[in-house]
Amino acid sequence: MTSTTKLNVLSHPIVNAELSKLRQTKTGPKEFREVRQAKLQFPTTSYLQLLCQGIHKISFILGIEASRTLEESKFEGVGLHETPVAPFIGTTIKPRIGLTPILRAGLGTRQYIISASSEKKSPSNLWNFFSSTKMSTPKSSGASTPFSSTATLSSPPSPILKGSLATPDQELYYNPRITASNLVEYISSQNSSSSSVYIYDLAEQAGFGTWTKEWVKSNPYAAPVVNLQTRAGAGLSLVGRLSEGTSQDSIKGAVLTAYTTPTGLSMMAPSLSHVPAATPSSRLIIQVPVILSLGETFSLSHSLAPLASAWPILPENVVVLLSATPQQTVDFASLSYKLTNSHVIHFFDQHGSSRETGHTLVPLSAKDSGGVGVHEVLASAGYRFFDVAGDPQAHTALVLLNGPLALTAVAIASQTTGFAVVIVNVLRPWDDDALRNALPPTITKVHVVDDVPNTSTQGPLYSEVLGSLLGSTSLSVHAHRFTPSKTHEFLNREHAFASFAAGLLPSAPSAPSFAHASTLKRLLIFGAPQSPLSALSRVVESLFVSSKGVSVRSLTDYDAFSKSGGIAATRLTLSSKSETAQSLPLSVTLPLDSDGEGTVDFVAVLDQSLLKSHAVLNYARHGASILVITTWTAEELYSNLSHEVASFISERNLHLFIFNAVASAAEISGTTVPTTEVLQVILAHLAFVRLYLGGAATEEKVLAVAQSSLGDAVEGLPLSKLNVHAWSGLEEIEFTQVPDGSSQLQPFEFNAIAVETANGDTVVNGARLSSWHDAAKHLIFPAAFAPSVQSSTEEYPQDPALHPESPDRTYLVTCTVNRRLTPLEYDRNVFHLEFDTTGTGLKYAIGEALGVHGWNDDQEVLDFCQWYGVSPTSLVTLPVPGTEDKVHTRTVFQALQQQVDLFGHPPKSFYTDLAAYATSSVDRHALLFIGSPEGSATYKKLSDKDTVTFVDVLLKFPSAKPAIECLCELIGDIKPRHYSIASAQSVVGNRVDLLVVAVEWNTPSGAPRFGQCTRYLANLRVGQQVTVSIKPSVMKLPPNPKQPVIMSGLGTGAAPFRAFLQHFAMLASQGQEIGPVYYYFGSRHQASEYLYGEEIEAFILDGVVTRAGLAFSRDGPNKVYIQHKMLEDSEALARMLHDENGAFYLCGPTWPVPDVYEALVNALVKYKGFDSEKAGEYLESLKEEERYVLEVY
Repeated sequence: MTSTTKLNVLSHPIVNAELSKLRQTKTGPKEFREVRQAKLQFPTTSYLQLLCQGIHKISFILGIEASRTLEESKFEGVGLHETPVAPFIGTTIKPRIGLTPILRAGLGTRQYIISASSEKKSPSNLWNFFSSTKMSTPKSSGASTPFSSTATLSSPPSPILKGSLATPDQELYYNPRITASNLVEYISSQNSSSSSVYIYDLAEQAGFGTWTKEWVKSNPYAAPVVNLQTRAGAGLSLVGRLSEGTSQDSIKGAVLTAYTTPTGLSMMAPSLSHVPAATPSSRLIIQVPVILSLGETFSLSHSLAPLASAWPILPENVVVLLSATPQQTVDFASLSYKLTNSHVIHFFDQHGSSRETGHTLVPLSAKDSGGVGVHEVLASAGYRFFDVAGDPQAHTALVLLNGPLALTAVAIASQTTGFAVVIVNVLRPWDDDALRNALPPTITKVHVVDDVPNTSTQGPLYSEVLGSLLGSTSLSVHAHRFTPSKTHEFLNREHAFASFAAGLLPSAPSAPSFAHASTLKRLLIFGAPQSPLSALSRVVESLFVSSKGVSVRSLTDYDAFSKSGGIAATRLTLSSKSETAQSLPLSVTLPLDSDGEGTVDFVAVLDQSLLKSHAVLNYARHGASILVITTWTAEELYSNLSHEVASFISERNLHLFIFNAVASAAEISGTTVPTTEVLQVILAHLAFVRLYLGGAATEEKVLAVAQSSLGDAVEGLPLSKLNVHAWSGLEEIEFTQVPDGSSQLQPFEFNAIAVETANGDTVVNGARLSSWHDAAKHLIFPAAFAPSVQSSTEEYPQDPALHPESPDRTYLVTCTVNRRLTPLEYDRNVFHLEFDTTGTGLKYAIGEALGVHGWNDDQEVLDFCQWYGVSPTSLVTLPVPGTEDKVHTRTVFQALQQQVDLFGHPPKSFYTDLAAYATSSVDRHALLFIGSPEGSATYKKLSDKDTVTFVDVLLKFPSAKPAIECLCELIGDIKPRHYSIASAQSVVGNRVDLLVVAVEWNTPSGAPRFGQCTRYLANLRVGQQVTVSIKPSVMKLPPNPKQPVIMSGLGTGAAPFRAFLQHFAMLASQGQEIGPVYYYFGSRHQASEYLYGEEIEAFILDGVVTRAGLAFSRDGPNKVYIQHKMLEDSEALARMLHDENGAFYLCGPTWPVPDVYEALVNALVKYKGFDSEKAGEYLESLKEEERYVLEVY
């Protein structure tokens, strides 16, 4: 009897974990056929049982690694009708197993959760399984040698909306990793919604607008973006655009969207009073993330107080919508664009709910609203002007604008008799009848809450409510004016708002039970934003997010001010979906009140120094579990805790556990490569799962739960092995006595919002910062942010003055050798460089690349300054790249020489941007034409054939002369150039070598051109210092030195192989056995271009190089290339690659790749019995094993 299983498979690289098991079956690669999102049937025979189970697990994975384009391959089925597998990198079913892609992508996963019992539990039963357990105190111990890591796992970047994606909604809606704020940006930025999007600086400082700027770069359906600064008169450009009458924009339709904050909107209000009446083709929609900075700690809170004086001057023809929950926020953003006869201002909660993850947000129905009026449009989506909650027979009502306090009031009203809450969803137009109809007829007292800057200011809501109820003699209306500090207290202090409500109505509970639901679990994770362990909160969230029975909410806030490097605090709440959901703000459900009684069930501290500086344990409830990821031993932890912290642990009976993830990861991997950082996250996750299971935890159960989301292996290591280390390494600490010594601990203050972009930049409060150390300065001096040296415990701390715009760790090294290798009369300048790294802390692995931050030519910069009419010694203030916030002040010469890519190649957008500054009509129209789609051929000629630079364009269109500050921003910064390192640090010590060829050419007109960085390097003098960084590479030695190695280098492609050979020579000198080493090298002439020839000959004589295939193409009557030399060794190459686990490397230009590939294919065909297709597939499979490595350019 044959049964069938229907499966629906969605793509995601995390399927690698399951595929590692599938690859161990008899099923060959070609038995898999890609059928994306197809429903298939599998006969469940014994042979296919394992296969079907693996595919079934894969089918539950949702989330797309949108930051990469994955190559799709199709395979013919053998014995199966059609078997789906997600698309992956490469052309065969053999991707490298690892969790790194999913951690870096940061997108959620759908996984099968396996219970701790022998039976499998479905996701719908996950909550019942976990909520039935209690965190307890498992005891074990373990220690290892501390390990220092260098790489960092980043937080999730923004999704890239691919231009070919027919329905990008699929990547964003229904995705628990996408926030409501992200979706508001998506809705607003589509060209179907907006003609243009105007992003004010204050909005991006509130974490709103960065994604729009990212999407517009890659999404053809995105509306153009205009960046604006908030200042006096802000908003005039919007009014002017809408007032253009019969202009081209008005004819096409100008539906403008603006992003700003309440503070920014208050400055725009005088301008908006002149906005013309809205029409279907000429409207303004303003999306306003509500957030406000206050106090000496710059704490962020929800408040509309800045608008108190602006409400009266806002025009009457503007609809004002207010949303609070994530779904409501998304719906109101969509409704803003359906109100086709109105200007709209939409306020939403950026302080909390709109930034939460874990929600499944659905799009608003596309059906017609049935009208254009505000009532009709809202009703079509199921919304009203006013929502009422509480006792239908209430005698007291509280009226609030929709927001987090309104949601809190609703929760209180649900537990209070005689009390009702009226939430205002629409402030403009105000509807008197709708309010009167919304109030229960038994109401005698109405309390109205307004956000105001001070208690002497009258708010807008009280005036509106009083006017609506003025004719009623049975009602009394009372005003309550909430200042920003009062609102902040109500949102963050435990039971603070409930106490206020109890003052209005004695029957209201002062400590309501809504924050203590029977199944509610609260988790709190503290760490450093740029720590490798920062990914832990995402991994923990992903464990629960797919369960049908669990409601997950997650919110990460940052404190950039109270600690150097910043603090990240992630709040996670887990509850059963079977309970009636209350949309309470997370700040109320899980308040970060260091003076409160504590509500958190589980606290993880990923940065041990926080125990000495911040009151991170004060948020834990009595009996909670604490996990500290630390390199301290139990004794060291005891000595580092203050008397107050240890006493607090004892008083609240906290169960404190420590785990050394760094040491365990290093012990397992035995390396110092970034793999250990992934292992740290997984090991910490395993420790979390164990503590979360509590008394029900066993080693087998923890492994079963972890395998359901992580698979059987991580980074090629069995998860069972990792679990053994995590289990044995977790140690509970019990204090028999309290240590001496006291310290003043600080509370966590939410004062920064961080956004990770697709290219890895961290945008903190609107500023792209080189590190979190700079974030506090940006908070205090956002317009004059200048980096300075920070205190550091590192032996060689980073100097933030070295290219602060660079996300990479930079070093200042000294040139000690600059030697030309080719003859002076030779037409190609190939030169060898050596840099002294003593005292810098620079470390590099064999095969890695050195990033050089080059400078422009001094004389050319001076010549340009003279032509442009600017003094080289004048000062210019430059922003952090990608923002409008000032960073540092330099002379014009320093900026143009060291930072601005003045002689780089301009993108097409530069021509359009420059046109705005052209005073000549001819220049302006020419620039606009080149930047337009019609001017593509002209741009291609200028770019590819004439290879024009930014300076060339300025010279060609002399009337376009922006101010020097604007020009620097238009051009952008010099990017580091990367060169393969030509030395092994294990041999040369504090030194790094490069092999470089100077790039020079002439344009069709005969003008000389030079590569910017190679020219800079060629002119380096001994003793001159250079800023550099390290970039990882695919050029890695095989793990076993006995494996055969085949190296093929053309020209300067010999650089990494010099490092290889140095390392092999060192091993041989130490008596270690090394495998066969074949070295192929190609250039034009042996006499002129046999790079490192003397060293190669010495390696041959010493037996380090087994065979050398040297091809000098111009030295004989026939041109001989490296592929010809490889054909001579076909049998040996086939044997080494197929039988002896050998590795093949090619470095150099791209042109020989097909010929080299063909030579290897022919070798496998001739000596290993493959046909051409099978030989090609075999070579491609070696890529996944890192045994066929190409680094070409």
